[in-house]
Amino acid sequence: MHLGDIALGDEATASALGAALAPVLMAGDVVLLKGDLGAGKSTLARAIIGALAGVSDAPSPTFTLVETYAAEKFSLWHFDLYRLDEAGDVWELGLEEALDGGVLLVEWPDRIAGLLPNSALTIQLEIKGDARLAKISGAANWRERLHRAGIA
Repeated sequence: MHLGDIALGDEATASALGAALAPVLMAGDVVLLKGDLGAGKSTLARAIIGALAGVSDAPSPTFTLVETYAAEKFSLWHFDLYRLDEAGDVWELGLEEALDGGVLLVEWPDRIAGLLPNSALTIQLEIKGDARLAKISGAANWRERLHRAGIA
């Protein structure tokens, strides 16, 4: 279900979106970050990580494929699956543990699409010149939470 579009004029507005989303995330949530290289997926993930785990310089897990963080009420898992060879390899990265009560931020989720829950929130980032557009979609239960966060 399409939940809204948000214009992201610069990196600061993308970070603001992540910071606004962070407080409404709960254990068991999966946030799919989609978009071309350079679209801002890592920027958005870093803002969420910063807001929830207090880590201001979170590295992109491009080479490690996953980084974990301790948030107040759950563990936070940041997957970057760009370099994942086989979808089944994600189990070795801790996907099962992450899905069991963590919050997942997943860049390049199409590489494991069949393994992720239908209840996920999807943020599709599109490059529009010097700006970005965030197209947000998800199950109906996300609408109220996004509204609470001042997002949609």
